Amino acid sequence: MAGQDTSLKEQENPQERGILHVWTGYGSSGIPELLPGFGSKVVLQAALGIEHGLFLTEDGEVYSFGSFPWRLDCDTRESAVPILEKTLVGLHMVSVAAGSYHSGAVTKDGAVYMWGENSSCQCAIESQRQVPTPTLVTISDPETSPPELTQIVQLACGEHHTLALSLRREVWAWGSGCQLGLVTAAFPVAKPQKLEHLAGRVVVQIACGAHHSLALVQRPSPHEKKQNSEKCHHCHQLLLTMTDKEDHVIISDSHYCPLGVVLSESDPKPSQPDLENHSPSLPSNHTAESHTTGLPQTEQPEHAPSVADQVELAQNPGRTEGGSTSNSLLEPNGAPSNPKPRSSQYPDEKAVKEYLRKLSDISQQDDPVKGTHLPCPQTLPSSDDARPASPTSAAPSTFNNLMVSCASVVGERVAATYEALSLRKVVNYYYQSPSLPESSGSSTASGGTQHKETREERMKIEESMPDKKSFSLGDIREQGSEGMCRRLSLPGLLSQVSPRLLRKAGHARIKRVSLTPTPGTDTDTNLPSLQTELWSWGRGKEGQLGHGDVLPRLQPLCIKSLNNKEVVQIVAGAYHSLALTARSQVYSWGSNTFGQLGHAESPTVIPRLAKLPEGTCVWDVAAGQGHTLFLTDGEFFQPNVYYSGQQVVHDTRNTDHSPTYTKQPVLLSSCSKLGYINSLFAGGQRCLALADRNIMGYIASLHELASSERKFHCKLNDMKNQILRPLLGLDNLTSALGSTLSQLLQDAASKFSKLCYLIGQHSFTLNKFLHSSKDVKTLVMLEHSKVFLDTFKEYSSSVGNFVVVGGFQALAKPTVELFSKNLQTLQRLSEVTDENVAAADLLHILFYIPIRHLHEYARMLLKLATCFEVASKEYHKLQEVSCQCEALGLHLKKKQKEAEYTYSFWKTFPGKMTGFLTRHIPTLSDSLRKPERRLICESSNRGLTLQHAGRFSINWFILFNDALVHAQFSTHHIFPLTTLWIESQFEEISNPNALKITSPEEQFILTAASPQEKTKWLRAINQAVDQALSGVSDNMALGLGGVMRVEPPISRTASYTFYKDPRLKEATYEGRWLAGKPHGKGVLRWPDGRSYSGDFKNGLEDGYGELIVPCKALKKNDHYQGHWKEGKMHGHGIYKYATGEVYEGSFQDNMRHGHGLLRSGKLTSSCPSMFIGQWAQDKKMGYGVFDDITRGEKYMGMWLDDARHGNGVVVTQFGLYYEGAFSNNKMAGNGILLSEDDTSFEGEFSDDWILNGKGVLTMANGDYFEGTFSGEWGAGIKVAGMYFKPNLYDADREKARVLKLGKLAVDPDEKWKAVFEECWSQLGCESAGQGDVFRAWENIAVCLTTGKRQHKDSPDFRSRSHAQTLESLEIIPQIVGPITLDKYEAIRKYLIKACDTPLHPLGNLLETLVAVYRMTYVGVGANRRLLQQAVNEIKSYLTRIFQLVRFLFPDLPDGGSLIPVKDKKPLGSEEGNSSDNGSQMITSCSLLLPVLLPRLYPPLFTLYALDNEREEDIYWECVLRLNKQPDLALLGFLGVQQKFWPITVFVLGEKIEIQSTTKDVCYASAVESLQQISTTFTPADKLKVIQQTFEEITQEVLTMLQEDFLWSMDDLFPVFLYVVLRARIRNLGSEVHLIEDLMDPSVQHGEQGIMFTTLKACYYQIQHEKLT
Repeated sequence: MAGQDTSLKEQENPQERGILHVWTGYGSSGIPELLPGFGSKVVLQAALGIEHGLFLTEDGEVYSFGSFPWRLDCDTRESAVPILEKTLVGLHMVSVAAGSYHSGAVTKDGAVYMWGENSSCQCAIESQRQVPTPTLVTISDPETSPPELTQIVQLACGEHHTLALSLRREVWAWGSGCQLGLVTAAFPVAKPQKLEHLAGRVVVQIACGAHHSLALVQRPSPHEKKQNSEKCHHCHQLLLTMTDKEDHVIISDSHYCPLGVVLSESDPKPSQPDLENHSPSLPSNHTAESHTTGLPQTEQPEHAPSVADQVELAQNPGRTEGGSTSNSLLEPNGAPSNPKPRSSQYPDEKAVKEYLRKLSDISQQDDPVKGTHLPCPQTLPSSDDARPASPTSAAPSTFNNLMVSCASVVGERVAATYEALSLRKVVNYYYQSPSLPESSGSSTASGGTQHKETREERMKIEESMPDKKSFSLGDIREQGSEGMCRRLSLPGLLSQVSPRLLRKAGHARIKRVSLTPTPGTDTDTNLPSLQTELWSWGRGKEGQLGHGDVLPRLQPLCIKSLNNKEVVQIVAGAYHSLALTARSQVYSWGSNTFGQLGHAESPTVIPRLAKLPEGTCVWDVAAGQGHTLFLTDGEFFQPNVYYSGQQVVHDTRNTDHSPTYTKQPVLLSSCSKLGYINSLFAGGQRCLALADRNIMGYIASLHELASSERKFHCKLNDMKNQILRPLLGLDNLTSALGSTLSQLLQDAASKFSKLCYLIGQHSFTLNKFLHSSKDVKTLVMLEHSKVFLDTFKEYSSSVGNFVVVGGFQALAKPTVELFSKNLQTLQRLSEVTDENVAAADLLHILFYIPIRHLHEYARMLLKLATCFEVASKEYHKLQEVSCQCEALGLHLKKKQKEAEYTYSFWKTFPGKMTGFLTRHIPTLSDSLRKPERRLICESSNRGLTLQHAGRFSINWFILFNDALVHAQFSTHHIFPLTTLWIESQFEEISNPNALKITSPEEQFILTAASPQEKTKWLRAINQAVDQALSGVSDNMALGLGGVMRVEPPISRTASYTFYKDPRLKEATYEGRWLAGKPHGKGVLRWPDGRSYSGDFKNGLEDGYGELIVPCKALKKNDHYQGHWKEGKMHGHGIYKYATGEVYEGSFQDNMRHGHGLLRSGKLTSSCPSMFIGQWAQDKKMGYGVFDDITRGEKYMGMWLDDARHGNGVVVTQFGLYYEGAFSNNKMAGNGILLSEDDTSFEGEFSDDWILNGKGVLTMANGDYFEGTFSGEWGAGIKVAGMYFKPNLYDADREKARVLKLGKLAVDPDEKWKAVFEECWSQLGCESAGQGDVFRAWENIAVCLTTGKRQHKDSPDFRSRSHAQTLESLEIIPQIVGPITLDKYEAIRKYLIKACDTPLHPLGNLLETLVAVYRMTYVGVGANRRLLQQAVNEIKSYLTRIFQLVRFLFPDLPDGGSLIPVKDKKPLGSEEGNSSDNGSQMITSCSLLLPVLLPRLYPPLFTLYALDNEREEDIYWECVLRLNKQPDLALLGFLGVQQKFWPITVFVLGEKIEIQSTTKDVCYASAVESLQQISTTFTPADKLKVIQQTFEEITQEVLTMLQEDFLWSMDDLFPVFLYVVLRARIRNLGSEVHLIEDLMDPSVQHGEQGIMFTTLKACYYQIQHEKLT
């Protein structure tokens, strides 16, 4: 196709697509002709009325032709030439419809336009009998607020009514007549109304006859159906009633639903007409219709008639229900017909009695159903619609139906009792219909046959109606005559039932597979559902409603007999209806006056198959006034048209007015010349066809694809209905096959049904595709190819599983018995001509036939691809799917051979087991033989042996697709392939044919017999492992352009259950593997409930993971989350115990070791406590803080073996303070005890708070006792000693005792050693400062990377700023050579970032220190006696962290070194003060305090505030009193020289003169500056605030004096004192003491030091100021 355009559509001539032909009748008069005067536009759709027609073109225009009596212009009321409907130009119509005398069209936006006859408001316009031009019809939903316009997708028009289908799949109706289905008595209906009876259902298509309507509805899924199936779906009355008698229970189903029936007024008490009371075709002037509704009053008989009564009725055909003779019936021409004698429903009375006798005999055997024989293959039904050949074939299913219907009402007890019933009563019900007269024209001889067929047809319909009581008058033929009520008497006592039947009732039966997919399980939501229902309503005098009677229906009613027929298209003629199924069959019913139904069977009030030539597939239908058109597959895939119905005679000279019509559908040979017909339309007496011409083979290829798919679907249906369904219906199938084979057969049948359903869906979509514009890109096969391929694979797999276990061999016997040893049907469907082929082989061939269709797909898609340019997208897509189908076909063929090879292996398996223990053979076979397992190769030929095996040992290796089996004399081992590694042992010089096999728990070497055997096994095992890992069964990817790997990956994901390892025995691991060991992420689960999820390394837990250990006693779990090393908890983690305790900290060898926090209980529990400190081998060891929340005590000291031992401090919530020695968890030895009122004791203790020994007790006023003490503090103490009162004598004042706290506490450098050790360990150092700096930086990078990976989903780590911080930390600062100010600044910035993230070792250290500090000094620990210890602890932190920083930056000098300042660049507040010689001092305080102190500030400042509380209260009282004075008075009081008194000041830009009453305006800027001291944290920042305050004072004084000025302390101090007073700093004492304790020593003697001393002096001056 070189040189052709890329797109096929561009190559088309418009005249070659959508060519429209019209004709009438058949034979010589039915010659299709082109419409005169019509151009070359492509026609997509057409519609025909009685005398007019219209069609839609590809560009959305609508043309009309024929007779138009509604037009205003007389000249345009009739036209054989198509006329453009100009009103619709530009609206782009997408659908058209025609009624008898009116028309409609739908736009692409869903708007509706109507025109034509409007006498019944069928155009939805009031007060206008005719609508000359298309007029917009407004359809709005009143249920929405505000009402929304409804979008319409389809229109259907009748004679006096119109239906519309909305986008939401709701039906709207307007016009006149019961065919509207609306709940209204006011006709006509001009405003479109929603058909409420179909609300909630998905309507897919609508159709209108002259006076009836049809709707194709998607069947609701089971969960959408009404739950109460015991009630009628219409009137909600009980379908079954029970009457409990003394000795029996009466069950009656005499329910009669009156809804939807309209009867004649002339019959006030009508009896129910039976089905056969109507002739096949009723006259058109039949008068059964009326506009009044009556409810029939039916007399129900007390008892059902006996069999003898039925036989008597059969022998007296003249007797009717009332005892009178039957009325004469009318011929089609209106003449009365002679009544014919009724033929018996059982023509041979002897045969009936013999049959009943056999049934009675059967009821006494073990199984009443087993004795029945299925029909022989010659009489087997060829489809779902074939009639049963004998009553015996229906008896089991009818009996089961009766059982099910009764069990739902009566319950299990009555259902079990049913088995005790004689089958005679069942037969009484199903075969008791009295015979009725035959239709006109049928002979007596043929009448018997006809009645037999009618009876069997009725049984077939009943069996297809599982819910037949839910529609009105569905059982009218059963309820109308005397004795037709199914009323059964059941025994009242279960004791009357034989034990055999009770045992049989209790037997579990295997679940039968449904051969029709249930609604809601469609293969793909994008494919149309075949699970449909057909609903009809309106006039039914011709039987066109299909409900088995000629009564009208006011509301839609489901035609139950079509429920399982997969109807995909509905068509309504004037007085008949048709339904096209996915099986390419047509059901027809209604008026058959001219043979338009396509068959001559009667009655015509129920759907029957149209009789077309055998093997004909119908894929489009059209119906007119008295004729029907069928579009079928013809030769060379060119469609044929069949005509059925009235012949149209154009010769007016013919005086014979008797109409001629077809006896059976007639082939219209003239239509074969039209090209490839894609659609048929009919209306009135006209026929219309749209055809395409074959464009470069494209159209022919499309028709070939569609035709092939239809034939394939029919083939699958024949297999399902003629083979699968009878086989699965056998009651003894489970016993014959066994439960396993039965389940596998059902699985195969289920997958077959799914495939059949999918092909049906595809066939229907191809039909619609041919009706449309035929754009190849919209082919379902291309859009959803995966759905098709997966379905074929699933089916092939299920059949292969059945083959492996010998399913077809076991199924052969039931098959031969079923078909009475005549296998012609099986041979025909299997396409086998040899009659000697065994049944098992026939079944095997038959089940694999569907797989061959994949090659047909590949061929046809490739053929379609050749119609396009090679470079086009269409070509590539078609070729791609074609290759996929071909590859899958070859793949499934290989899978078939594998299954056959595996079955052959198992068949000869016992013979291969020579040398094995005899009793071990069945065990080995049973444990290895699985349906899904396939054999690849085995070593029975000694091709592979175990290295160094004994001379007489037996080692047999079998390679399956999922495992390698090593069988020995009495044992066997199974090695799953997903966890198997194989490598060639080239280093084995002694044996070059060796293969090394590695599994999770074993490793062994195999020896091949030859290099060829070695290569064969190595390749086979590698391929099998790769296939097992990839999830596909073989290298199908090769056909799709994939590349096959030489060997499987050494690292993989797999699951394995350990059986040997003592630690992991019976545990299952699922995750990553490396060379036989768990390595990477994985989950390990033990049977006892333990589970580990996390990282593995070399088979052990290593990295980060989570462990759960159940505690059965507490019914809770221990839960650990943290780091592991070599299978043990190692590193930081959190362990939540089942007891409620939580430990967070370091682990080593599964024990708590290092720094950790243990929380015991909660505040509401009995003994809540908290410990944070050092652990060693699961015990408290070293320094730690224990907070006993219950007792209100906090211990800070040393521990040994979980006990307080060594120096420590205890504080209580009552203010007691103790420091001293502890031993064995008690205060023992020297100690100091202080109470809240400053009473103290220094001496010896023997237990907690118990004084025992020498000591000194000092009172708060300074008096003290010195001597021996014994007793508990606070409970009375015995004293033997001397009392001193030093303040009485001046000489004793020197003896006043001053306690120095902290000397018996733990040294600050001994605290939290484990925290710093962990940080050094993270850097790779064994001890402080001992390690490699480069390795330390590498470890920092590892910490950052692993931390980011672990916390990637944490919200705390998702912020953009945090991500940027981590990125900057990944760059190692290059600090080499002597430290300059720039390098110092770079180090300082790096430390700030490092301390901001806990992923960095320094940041983690800082976070831990903050936690322990707050844990120590918050709560009970907020004791003023602890202030000095808290300050010393911070200083210790600074020293030890500075050591870490100097290790990372070795060029950083020791604290106290100077950095020369080369530029005038101002230094930050953290950098300290420049010395006079232009250098910057480096100290731990200046570098680290800005990072550390802000985090520790709250608890530290609280301690300062508590310690200085008394003096600050005095200071604050003075501040408040002095601040009451005006500015000038206060300045004078403080002794400020008047030259420093401001005269005028500027406030908010306004100049204000100072008055004697002015307040708070002098030195306001300096006051405001000093107030900032409370908002800073570090001493350096606070000193800078003080310095800024002095500068503000100086600036203001210079402004006042207007000259240079140097301060003297005498001048400065009063002014600064004024500023301090006006600043009103509440905790100035705490600020002063914090600065004094933590300020950098290098600034003490500088300018800032002097300023701080001034502030301190002001603070003390204010306390001692004389206010008078």
